[in-house]
Amino acid sequence: MQRRRWLTWLAATGVAPVLSLPAQAQNPSMPEDRTGANPLAEGRGTGYHSPLSAFAPLPRRDDVIPWSTLAQVSHRVERSRMVPVYAPEVLALHQKKVRLQGFMAPLDPGERQSTFLLSSVPLTCPFCSPGGAESIIQVIARSPIRYTMEGMVVEGRFHVLANDALGFFYRLTDAVSVR
Repeated sequence: MQRRRWLTWLAATGVAPVLSLPAQAQNPSMPEDRTGANPLAEGRGTGYHSPLSAFAPLPRRDDVIPWSTLAQVSHRVERSRMVPVYAPEVLALHQKKVRLQGFMAPLDPGERQSTFLLSSVPLTCPFCSPGGAESIIQVIARSPIRYTMEGMVVEGRFHVLANDALGFFYRLTDAVSVR
């Protein structure tokens, strides 16, 4: 609650722009997500693109997999650990060639990135995720892709991960940037 008040104060005073917040942080009266969970408390969902963001939201495209589809994941406890449980629509994408739209989060310095994260909304700080693990995709490019702060579309082979050592739910391999 204290963090929410602090972020609201920052946004209202213009001291620092709030680029993205979970939806309930922006509007506490907003209904909870489809699972009844609080995405702010649990870090779930696709994230929220603030109208105060310096970056334009992603335009609607019919040729990309929507983040709302990728957010269809829940969890179950299996031998004292949390395991992702994917909706059939998500599992049907495994090993398929798909297009995804999002914002690049580089993992290394440099103008071109071979491995990076694709996020549903622009990242506001290097230590924060705008949503849950379902709002980030590890991308491994066929050849290095030029860094951009604007939204982008990438195409490649999509992998739904059951037990990734780094905690990723999704990976896109052999990826190329497309318009």
